[in-house]
Amino acid sequence: MSTGFEDRLRPITSRQNSLVKDLRKAFTHAETTEDGYCAIEGVRIIEEAIRSGLRFKAVFVSESAQERAKKLLPQLAAQVELLLVPDEVFQSAVPTETPQGIAALVKLKSFDFKDVLRSDDALILAAAGLQDPGNLGTIIRSAEAFGAAGVVLAEKTVSAYNPKVVRASAGSLFRLPVLKVPAADALATMRGRGMRILATSSHKGVPLDEADLTGGLAIFVGSEGAGVPKDIIGAADETIAIPQSPRVESLNAGIAASIVLYEAARQRRG
Repeated sequence: MSTGFEDRLRPITSRQNSLVKDLRKAFTHAETTEDGYCAIEGVRIIEEAIRSGLRFKAVFVSESAQERAKKLLPQLAAQVELLLVPDEVFQSAVPTETPQGIAALVKLKSFDFKDVLRSDDALILAAAGLQDPGNLGTIIRSAEAFGAAGVVLAEKTVSAYNPKVVRASAGSLFRLPVLKVPAADALATMRGRGMRILATSSHKGVPLDEADLTGGLAIFVGSEGAGVPKDIIGAADETIAIPQSPRVESLNAGIAASIVLYEAARQRRG
């Protein structure tokens, strides 16, 4: 007797199927499809996308993952296309070496600066030149956890659609405003709203526990090697640093940003 799941699965065998090609292209280039859909992979992240109210275009299930995918059926709208693909076709379209066998094309929510600046005391985390996708995903997750209004991505920062960013954000990317904005434009907009601008540094700057992190505030973090670009440091009101052992060269960018966000949340609760 049919369970309903099998009835909805449409078999696809070709790697050249248009939806399979869209999935592969979105994963490979870490961008959206031409009609604006992002590629995601894994049961947990797909469940987060459902919970966050994202629109699904298609869900891809490998032949060996049918049992694992069954629990997703009641959570997916009837109009979402479910595609059953051979394991080798699935593996050709996703970047992970040992995929879970479930992937999807979803449309992320659209945000702009007014969504981030709805409050006069907004806290914004801005990344300038951050290249490690795991770090950016961690930052987005921490930004949501500690009450930031959004995350701004300046030039030379890894794409938010990178599969490792999506995975490391653990669903926060689906809910928190994340905007790609040139640094000069972001600074001008923030200044126009009377926000203070802070830049982080590995060792030099006002110790984090002595810095004022209340009120309208944008905090810039930089790349893992070079740090915040000099032009942004020059435009900042203040540079802040996390007190740490001199034996440690620097903290991981994701960890450092998370500590700063926690301290900002702590001060704002007070």
